[in-house]
Amino acid sequence: MSLGQKISRAILQWPVSGLVNHKSLPENPITELNLDPARPIVYALKTSSITDLMTLQQCCEDLGLPGPFTPLELNGQLLPRYVCLDRPPPLFGKRSKPLPFLQEFHQLLDLHKQDPALDIQVVPVTLFWGRAPGREGEEASGLNIISSLAPNRLKKALIVILKGRENLVRFSPPLSLRYMADKHGTDEAIAHKLARVARTHFSRQQLAATGPKLPNRNLLFKQLLDSAVIQQAIEEEAQREGISLEKAQKRAHGYMDEIASNFSYRLIRLGESFLGWLWNKLYRGLSVNGAEKVRQLAQEGHEIVYVPCHRSHMDYLLLSYVIYHQGMVPPHIAAGINLNFWPAGPIFRHGGAFFIRRTFKGNPLYSTVFREYLNLLFAKGYSVEFFTEGGRSRTGRLLPPKTGMLAMTLQAMMRGLDRPVTLVPVYLGYEHVMEVNTYHNELKGSRKEKESFLQVLGILRKLRNYGRGFVNFGEPLTLNSYLSEHIPDWKKHIGEEERPEWMAGTVNNLAELLMTRINGAAAVNGLTLSALALLAAERHALTRDELQAQLNTYLDLLKAVPYSPQSTIPDEDAKTLLDQAMELNKFEVSEDKLGQIISLDRYQAILLTYYRNNILHLFAMPSLVAALIERCEGISRSEIMARCIDIYPLLKTELFLRYEEEDLPALVDSLLDALQTQQLIETRDDGYWVNPANQMRLLLLAESIQETLQRYAIVLTRVLAQPHIEAEQLEADGLMMAERLGTLHGINAPEFFDQKLFSTLIHTLRKEGYLSPECKPDLGRFQALADNIVPLLSNKIRRTIQAGNQL
Repeated sequence: MSLGQKISRAILQWPVSGLVNHKSLPENPITELNLDPARPIVYALKTSSITDLMTLQQCCEDLGLPGPFTPLELNGQLLPRYVCLDRPPPLFGKRSKPLPFLQEFHQLLDLHKQDPALDIQVVPVTLFWGRAPGREGEEASGLNIISSLAPNRLKKALIVILKGRENLVRFSPPLSLRYMADKHGTDEAIAHKLARVARTHFSRQQLAATGPKLPNRNLLFKQLLDSAVIQQAIEEEAQREGISLEKAQKRAHGYMDEIASNFSYRLIRLGESFLGWLWNKLYRGLSVNGAEKVRQLAQEGHEIVYVPCHRSHMDYLLLSYVIYHQGMVPPHIAAGINLNFWPAGPIFRHGGAFFIRRTFKGNPLYSTVFREYLNLLFAKGYSVEFFTEGGRSRTGRLLPPKTGMLAMTLQAMMRGLDRPVTLVPVYLGYEHVMEVNTYHNELKGSRKEKESFLQVLGILRKLRNYGRGFVNFGEPLTLNSYLSEHIPDWKKHIGEEERPEWMAGTVNNLAELLMTRINGAAAVNGLTLSALALLAAERHALTRDELQAQLNTYLDLLKAVPYSPQSTIPDEDAKTLLDQAMELNKFEVSEDKLGQIISLDRYQAILLTYYRNNILHLFAMPSLVAALIERCEGISRSEIMARCIDIYPLLKTELFLRYEEEDLPALVDSLLDALQTQQLIETRDDGYWVNPANQMRLLLLAESIQETLQRYAIVLTRVLAQPHIEAEQLEADGLMMAERLGTLHGINAPEFFDQKLFSTLIHTLRKEGYLSPECKPDLGRFQALADNIVPLLSNKIRRTIQAGNQL
């Protein structure tokens, strides 16, 4: 460090520490970026700035990393631990001579030539002083712009004073100079190449963090109204409705005003502070996973489309907050028109929401305006978010996807976007969903409560600790790559007015894949595991020791046979998870001389099915294997495999499971090994048997899939009893029998009586060839499938179903 830097650092120490509040991304670069503290680290920055370096120094100290002011000692030489590409512009006159970064890069590479064991990690670091992108049509002046450029020292001082509380320090994955030296050599040309790559990197990071300029609504409306597509739609509206062109244009303008967002960076900043307080008030913490991959895609120039599941109205706020907090640009969000009420509507609109009606039917002008608005968002490079389920799940399961927004996204891409479009599935989970009581009432037949200001106040009055919230970004799906794999000639259809024949089928397949990837990113927590166990128990009651042991069983199973790389398992042990779940006051707890008994009353049991259903798909196959062994003791591996392959297509469609049929043999073998390791089962005479010492734990595991199998048995046996039954009647009879089972056997899970699940099952039976398109059954296959499923049910359930089929 030069004498001038030492003096500047001493002078600025107190002002900088008082003015700057930094946040680092990722929060733990050592683990999240696989930094090796044992290897030398050198930081690469875009511009030489003493305040940037001082902020980075403080950030590194907080993270346990060597700071930029700590010299790097190599082979007896003291070298600077940072390199900068540019000097800041001078206050007056021309820019002074360039920094010696090329010589510094070359020197570092040359050291690798001298020492074969040396491997320096170059870590690019970008410091953001505010992330406002500016607005279209505004002059490129003011702090929003200068904070994104290389300001002179006077402007930088002003930025630190006014934007110091918004500082973001972004660490990027390290570059191995050993790899560069071995792969490309150590001459000066490589140093030049590194510098070019670094400049591109910093430029892309800037765009990924701030995004393009925000739209000016008036300019955007003019651009839309001037488009040939909307002009034609206006003319057709005037002819169809018998009105003047002026009136039709005014109507189109009204639709734009109803639909379009009015993004405000100021609201985003205020919202971050408010929501930070709100999450601390509501939740014990937020767990975020998988964001680094999305940041990388945004930096590479991908058009990002977030596709989350929909649990609660809190989803809108939570996901935007997390995305911004993770150093990315909050998306434009497709929100139902029902949320456009005062004061929530204007707030949501300023936060990026654009509003969509439930149906476009019978209104071609509205449809055209909406599609063109969405196309323009994509063309301008704004990230977008939509809930593919269409509405909030009332049962905790994923709903069948609505494909309208997905189809419009694909159509926008087919108009010739010049960058890849990537869909990012997002799993949102809560240990308490605010609306869960309302959902229960709606499922019982109450009318859906209309969203209003009073409803918002009612929610705010109930603020209390609701446990943890979870945001898991799933495996991204790049549309360009998907189409190239499945529709090799898709590019020849770019720009065509007519939709290609493959569009509808492709959209349906994409929707199913997205739902599968959302479920693949599920977050397990203490409450969901406790709900799974208690709802499987007789009378919904277990001793504390039994419940804790069952939680251990679930955790060990998920660790031994992970569902997917994106799903998350808590780090805490079963005791801690149970303690956390009990703090949420969702269980009845009684105590006798032998210890605590944890149970659910009837109402609690119904509500907790919501949380069980959040993770039921993770345990569907383990539960099926456990049920096969528990009900068919001595069953062979080959028989288990055959039955799993037979039943699996029904489970896959209903629960959006990730496995393909060819994955099942390895999966079943892994599950059998895991159950044996936990001593839940044992092998004798080439068969699998229940281990009597741990029978209860296996029974609880097997019970989780029972209600699903019961619904399958209802439909299968009904078809066998009445082979000529029509699809509509089969659906109605299935629902009636489910209600009868529920009444006679105390089954209270709301989804057990969900007509959509019976409809999905009948659709799957058609798709798998059990039913013809005309609903004619293949009785041989029906009988074989029923023979595999019905024996897994209890005798009393079987008797009730059999009696119902005789009526």
